[in-house]
Order: sequence, then C-alpha cells, then structure tokens
Amino acid sequence: MIAMAKELSFDEIRASVDADTLPAKKVEHKSPLDDVIGQERALKALSFGLGIGEKGFNIYTAGESGTGKTTTVKAYIEESAVSKPPSSDWCYVYNFKEPSEPNAIELPKGSAEGFKKDIGALIENTGKVLPEVFQSEDYASRRDAAIRAAEEVRNKLFSELNQIAEKKGLALQRSPSGLLIVPMVEGQPLNDQDVAALNPEAIEQITKAREELSSDLRNAMRSLREIDNQVRAELEKLNREAALFAIDHYVSDLKEKYSEVSEVAEYIETVQNDILDNLVMFIQDPNMPQNSPESITARERFFKKYEVNVLVDNSLLTGAPVIVELNPTYLNLFGKTEKEALFGVLTTDFTMIKPGSLHKANGGYLMIPAQELLTAPLAWDGLKRALKNGEIVIEDATQAQGVISTRGLKPEAIPLKVKVVIIGDSAIYNLLYTRDPDFKELFKVKAHFDSKMERTEENISKYVSAMRNVCSREGLKYLDQDAAAKVVEFSSRLADDQTKLSTRFADVTDIIREATFYAEKDDSENVTGAHMKKAIDEKKYRSNLVQEKIQEMIDRGVILIDTSGEQVGQLNGLSVLSYGDIAFGGPTRITASVGVGRKGILDIEREANLGGPTHTKGVMILGGYLSKMFAQDKPLGLSARLVFEQSYSGVDGDSASSTELYAILSELSGIPIKQQYAVTGSVNQNGEVQAIGGVNEKIEGFFEVCRITGLTGDQGVLIPESNVRNLMLKEDVVEAVKAGKFHIFTVRTINEGIAILTGMKAGERQPDGTFAEETINYRVDKRLKEMAETLKEYPGYI
Repeated sequence: MIAMAKELSFDEIRASVDADTLPAKKVEHKSPLDDVIGQERALKALSFGLGIGEKGFNIYTAGESGTGKTTTVKAYIEESAVSKPPSSDWCYVYNFKEPSEPNAIELPKGSAEGFKKDIGALIENTGKVLPEVFQSEDYASRRDAAIRAAEEVRNKLFSELNQIAEKKGLALQRSPSGLLIVPMVEGQPLNDQDVAALNPEAIEQITKAREELSSDLRNAMRSLREIDNQVRAELEKLNREAALFAIDHYVSDLKEKYSEVSEVAEYIETVQNDILDNLVMFIQDPNMPQNSPESITARERFFKKYEVNVLVDNSLLTGAPVIVELNPTYLNLFGKTEKEALFGVLTTDFTMIKPGSLHKANGGYLMIPAQELLTAPLAWDGLKRALKNGEIVIEDATQAQGVISTRGLKPEAIPLKVKVVIIGDSAIYNLLYTRDPDFKELFKVKAHFDSKMERTEENISKYVSAMRNVCSREGLKYLDQDAAAKVVEFSSRLADDQTKLSTRFADVTDIIREATFYAEKDDSENVTGAHMKKAIDEKKYRSNLVQEKIQEMIDRGVILIDTSGEQVGQLNGLSVLSYGDIAFGGPTRITASVGVGRKGILDIEREANLGGPTHTKGVMILGGYLSKMFAQDKPLGLSARLVFEQSYSGVDGDSASSTELYAILSELSGIPIKQQYAVTGSVNQNGEVQAIGGVNEKIEGFFEVCRITGLTGDQGVLIPESNVRNLMLKEDVVEAVKAGKFHIFTVRTINEGIAILTGMKAGERQPDGTFAEETINYRVDKRLKEMAETLKEYPGYI
C-alpha cells in the first residue's frame, strides 16, 4: 500500500487465551468476599467508611449494574460487623403518666425477651397470690379487727347520743333517709299529730330539745365520717401492706436482676405502684358479669398495659446487625403503629408498635438501593432527618407530611447510631451531590466500583478462580481449561478491550449458568469451551431477530448496500443499533452531493430533525477541515449535502464524520470509492481519525452482510488506529481474516483512509502551496478553485 495505513493480522483482532496457562486446580467452596477482584479502590473506600465513626461518614457505592456491588458490600460489611460490639435490644412499655407516649427502654443484647417474660411472670404470679392473700385467715382477722374497732367507736358514739336524747325526752330512730329525732312521753314515741295536740309550752320545749340534739347529731356524724375515712385508710393501708408483702420478693428479684438498667428499675417500681393502686382488678369479683363482651374487653385492655413490646431482639446476632432493605418505604424504614377495629372503631396501643429497618440496624449497618429509596414518598427526607437528628421517630406518614393531625400514639424517640450504605449508580450520585445540600454532609464516602480491571496474568488467574468459586457455591459444573479461556475472552469482549477484563460479573456468571445447562444436556462432567461458545451464540440468537431481518432486507435489495464495485460520493458507513438486550452493527449508505454555492456543508439529517447534537457537531467539523485544507487562498464556494440513505429514525454520534468526509472528497475529486469497504471513525479539524465506540459490533455487522452477499476476498473495514486495543471480534471473523477473505485496516488520518478507499494517493501540500498532480487533494483543490471562480460571475448566488 502507498499509504501508511496498516492491515491487521488475525492475531491482532482478538486477544485469545492459551488454555494451558490457566490454573487447573479445582477449588473448594469459599465466601463471596474471596471472589472480589479488580475493585481495590472501592474496597479501600469501604474500609475507610466502615472504620470511621464520626457523624456524616455514611457510604454511597456507585457503579454499573452487574458489577457485584450489593453482594460485595454485603459480604464486606458482614465480615466487618463480626468484630463490632453487639447491639442493644429495644422494647416499648406503657407510660403510666402519659399513656399516649409509650416509653422506650434499651436493654443489653438478648435480654428483651427475658425481660418480657419476667414482667409477664410478675403479673401472672401477682394474679395468683393476691386472691390467696386476701382470702387468708390472717388477713381476715386483721381486717375484722380494724372493722370491729371502728364499729365499737361507732356504737359508743351512738350510745352517748341516745343517752343525751333520752335526757331531753327524745329518741333516735333509723330510717331509709337517715336518723330521725322523735319526741318521747313516758317511753312512748309521739307522732306529728300527738305533738300538735300538746300545749304551746311543751311544743316549744320539744323544738328546743330537737335543735340542741340536732347540733350534737351533726357533730357525731362528722365524727362518724372521720371514723369511716380512718377505717378506709387503715383498710387500704392493710391491703397495700398485705399485697406488697405478697409480691415484694418478686419485685425485689426483678429489680436486682435488672439493677444495671436504671430505666427498667424505674419501670418495675411504677408497675408495682400501679398494681397496688388497682388491687381490685387482681382479685376476681364474683359479681362481675364476665360473660359481657364489654367487660371482658375492658379487663383485657387493663392487663395489656403490663405487657412488654419487644421491638428489636438481637439475641441471635453475632456482632453488629447488617440489614438489607430492598423496599425502603417510609413505613419499612421507620416502623409503624398498627390499628385494629374494636366495636366499629379503630384503636391502637403501644403493643401494636412495629419496628422498621432503622430499628433493626441500629448499632450496625443498613444497606438501601438508591432508586427505590428516592422513589418512595417521604423515605429520603425521613432518612436524612433521622441521620441529622440521631434518632428514630415513629409517626404516621400523614402526620409526618403535615397533612392530617389526629390523636394517636407518640412513641418515645429511640437514639440512632447506624452506618447507612446506599447502593446506586454514578448518575444518581451526581444528581444528589449537586442538587441536595444534605447529601454531601451525610454521605461523605464514595465507594466507586469499576466496570473493568487490568488483564494481567495474575488477574486472569484470580478471575478464573473466582468464576470457579461461583460454580462451586452454586452447584454448577466445573469449568475445564478451554471453558475458562472462553470465560476470559468473553469478559474482555464485555469490556471492549484486549487489555481489560469486565467486572460485570452478573453477565459472566449468567453465561456460565447457560453453559452448564448445555453441559448437562450433553451429560458432560465439566463445562467445555464448546459449551461456552454455544451459550454465547445461543444468547445472541435469542435476541437478534431484528438484526437478521435487516440483513435479509439488504440481501433482497430492499435496503441498498453495495459490497462491490465503485461509486463517486457514496460510501458504507457503520453504526450500532441497540434494542435493549442486544446491540448490533450494520452498514448504512452515506452519500454526498456538491454544487456551487455559499451554504457550505448542509446536514440533511439535521434539517429533517433526525440528527442529534453530537452528529451535528461532527458535520460542522468537516467544514473546518475543508477550510483549513483548501481555503487558504480562496473562499469555499460550495454547497454540499450529506444524507444517511434509507434512515428514518434519529441519528446521533460523530463516528460517521470521517465517512461523510470521504464521500465529500470523492464527490469533489470525481474519483470513485470502492464499495467493498465500510468505514467508521470520527475526525477532527486537522484530519486525524479518532476512536469511536462499538467497533466490534460494527465490524461484525458488515462482515455478516458481506457473508450473506458473498465474500469476495476484497471486502473489509477501515477503523481508527486508536481502536485496535478494543478489538475482541468473534471467531468466525478471525478465521475469515486469517484466510484472507476479510480485511481490517487501521488509519490515523483522512489522507491514509482516502488512499485505501480510492486506490489513489491523497497528496501532501508542496512548498509552493499546491498539491502534486494525480492525487485526490489536487483534484479537490482544483474543483474548489473552479467553483470559487464560478461564484465570482454570480455575486448574489447563494
């Protein structure tokens, strides 16, 4: 070749792996953390974030989906959590002073359930022992003694009153309405008629005596009330002393058992006082209508206040808790207070308080997926508030939003100390970092998972071992040497780089699972290279129906693509189409037309609103190249139009800009382009061909078209030299190149590319500013001069 372009050999377009160089030893079952490779930066960030205890150093893990972020982070956190101190248990108890504000009690790890049982046993034992106490002979004698003493005082008082009344000629008689003062004559009571028949002096004397006795009676009644109050006080004191004596050893044992937890000791004291204040509820009343639903419910609700609601029980944990909340709604994070229907009314109490993930992770670690967190109403704002305030508040979502205010429970807030790890991608991280001021204050550690790692011998060995570990853990068939080599090559293809391995382990392990399926169908002991190749081919086959339909339309001539012959101003460009689970390349005819004018290069795709901004930029760069190359001694007097033929959807990207420039140069020079070639690559204003994406898909797409229309041995593609390291072409392309049936050229400049496409030298500018004759650039320059002269004859021509 005259140009400096290079044709690649078969061993340069795919970085194959020598199976004999791979480790052959079978591996034993290991933990997922042993398989973490290529993520040194992320693991270092995780180690720092998990180790630092200051406020705000929560972690955001960023990276592509499928890189094993969640599995790796969970395994790493679990390993770290084992050495951390155990988290406390938490429970809610009844608040005897403010029933609507339940108290939260922190207990040592594993003691909450025991505390609940102990309080339950206290109430149960109290219910058994108190009836026995109040039915005992000792209690009855003490109670009777107190009552007798009061009765004697009462009788003595009445006796004294009767004596006073008798001296005054009166008597005291009991009636349903109280004590009556009745006049007496010769030991016989007088009625009202008898009194009225007496003389006035006698009546006056009786009236006076009555008044005097009434005064004494009032004083006596006051004394009686004092006696009754005193008796009640003595009986109440007796009851409390008897009950306290009966339950004191239970209470004392509990206080001693939980003496290190001051809140528990206070709570036990409060329970004891409430029991003593409500002794009647612990002594069955035979007159109570127990068959009444209302009475049964009232009794149940009374005793419910002595229950202990265990919110968090960490008895089974070793070290700090690690919680993964995959559905981080507001209620799932912060807990809730459930309600139940009772006689047609929704009611609740402290026993219906349920924990959220923050409660369970308190003192440990909480992992949350970013997208689910941000799309759950109130969840993100609530989490930020909890982390800033250092406490977990359980409240109704409508109250938290300030929409509805209803009377309900307001549980005591629980102190929060947790390390939150959000799992997401880089786009969400950037959005939160730039739009939410709180984010950078609360999540100061970023653990970024890379999607690629270096393909060194050491890393290849680790990669193969990691994949075999996956097979061991999941019960998949063992990867033999050829299969392991195919895994490494497939990984490099995912990375689109001969010197890299993909860390999208989810995609790699899926292919291994599919290969295991085919190995089982063949009754093979191991997964072989053939099984891996079949899995890869079948995965593509399931999804490439659209690709085959397009290739069929090309073969039938519906879509016009030439793979032989020559045409002026026409060239095969390469593009990538993506349909969700598959991306494939294919050729597109690009044509250029040139005429005299001053509009420069017109992008028809843009004018039709089908061109994206990056494509438009690429087209505008072409004008810069032409101006620098050919308009130093004359104006560009041309109107050129570029179009993607038979393209009816949007076009974006600048990977076709070199192709478009080749078409313009061909049209201006009049030299035809060989149609057996397809081209990809962007270009700058200096004529340098730049790297593009999807190079493997583009080459394979054109190769498939050439194979359908017939391989002639002349066909091939031109790619940027800087894309060579990205080549991981499938094996049938490699075989075709090896056999000389297909060619891949690398170019660095437009001059190198146009020389291959036309078979004519591009031509360099000579010292006098001209180009050598019989070169492409000479012909282009000559044509542009002619067009500039033509424009002078038509000064108003556009």
